[in-house]
Amino acid sequence: MRKTKIVITLGPATSDYEMIKALILKGVNVFRLNFSHATHEIHAQSIKDIRAASQELGREVAILQDISGPKVRIGHVDGVLAFKKGDMICLAKEKNSDEPTVFDISYPLIIDMVNIGEEVYFSDGTIRTVVTDKESDKLHLKLLTDAELSSHKGVNFPQTKLEISAITAKDEKDLAFGAKHQIDIVALSFVQNRQDILKAREIMKAHQFEPTVIAKIETGAAIDNLKDILEVCHGVMVARGDLGAEFGVTRLPRIQKHIISVANRANKPSITATQMLTSMKENPFPTRAEVSDIANAVYDGTDAVMLSDETTIGKYPIQAVEVLHDSIKDVEKDYPYNKDFKPENNSDAIAKAAVQLASNLNKEALVAFTTSGYSAKSLSKYRPRENIYAVSHSLKTHRRLNLLWGIHPLFIMEDIKNPTKLLHDFVKKLLDEKRIDIDKRFVVTMGDTAGKKGGTNLIRLLNKEEIETVLSYQF
Repeated sequence: MRKTKIVITLGPATSDYEMIKALILKGVNVFRLNFSHATHEIHAQSIKDIRAASQELGREVAILQDISGPKVRIGHVDGVLAFKKGDMICLAKEKNSDEPTVFDISYPLIIDMVNIGEEVYFSDGTIRTVVTDKESDKLHLKLLTDAELSSHKGVNFPQTKLEISAITAKDEKDLAFGAKHQIDIVALSFVQNRQDILKAREIMKAHQFEPTVIAKIETGAAIDNLKDILEVCHGVMVARGDLGAEFGVTRLPRIQKHIISVANRANKPSITATQMLTSMKENPFPTRAEVSDIANAVYDGTDAVMLSDETTIGKYPIQAVEVLHDSIKDVEKDYPYNKDFKPENNSDAIAKAAVQLASNLNKEALVAFTTSGYSAKSLSKYRPRENIYAVSHSLKTHRRLNLLWGIHPLFIMEDIKNPTKLLHDFVKKLLDEKRIDIDKRFVVTMGDTAGKKGGTNLIRLLNKEEIETVLSYQF
């Protein structure tokens, strides 16, 4: 089984119900809904279709809501405007003239924060300018590259300290929508510090909404505050588009490795995103460089890799998922398994011991009985070669575990407090549904009080004789 997970973005090319089913069958674990695009009505239909397709196929997947955040963009432009290196343009708080060289921006107050000599980038860093002069309502920019500008292109300020909230009024409405539709995972855009995460969680708490929270790392401030951010969120996304604009593409590989390494040690999942298979928007086959990029992300230790344009507007979304799956599988033949991280607590120590036992005793899989998902996540942290099967009584937990490396949510069971009966019913269900044969060998982690959050304190070895003994129990 593939261990590194696949996240794909739903869009016009993949929103059909039959296409969603096909993508699940190809191995998609998480569907991303980009709230920078489409309406709530369109997203609601997508959620309905994903849930229905999952139920029809008997494969529960997770849904990730990616909220917009304060993405800075220029306003409306008539057509496409071409400029040469050395030309001058302006960013203004308001576009009060018909001059084609003056552009308004979505967050006018940013004008006050930018200083002369700082660089300003457009269109994910492909267009670069420097501030040569500043007025109370306007920045004068000199183009450092040739440029073609059209409506609503993104703007980055890599050298400017931006004091803006990561949560906009639109984001608050989108989070309320997420709560209503029981979204599994929320990705927060343009996070700069832990306060941005805490603010978002307070908003969600007001809606009784407690999803897995992923911080998108896409600014210099987020890199500086990475450890603090990881303390208050559940995971991170390596958002390479804006990171590339902030730091330049040549520094991206090192930054990617740093983010994933810090997340691995903190036992927080990481998603590597942006331009994994860009050429497959137009072509049915990837470039060699793209496959190498996928492989490097897997070797780095990412929990998941993500497709964006490839599956929203690309011509070959199914083929892109197949390439992603096959590339990951090949790397995992040679993956550096069994990481030697220091346990953080007793449950974590139990997980590390279980992984070592499975390796030393030649067991075929690890099984985690988990209420919150934490005990399964702890097994994942140590990157065992063996598959990790997670069993929970919570559908919410079952779905969210789809994001975590190496974890295969097996099925949902009743909330049984007696650990002996829980083990008995689990083994019986496995055999009744022909999920395994009786010769399989497992290492099981569970709590002596089943269903208690964070209560994993037992390791049980199951082989044929043990399974027969468990089945003989009477209740």
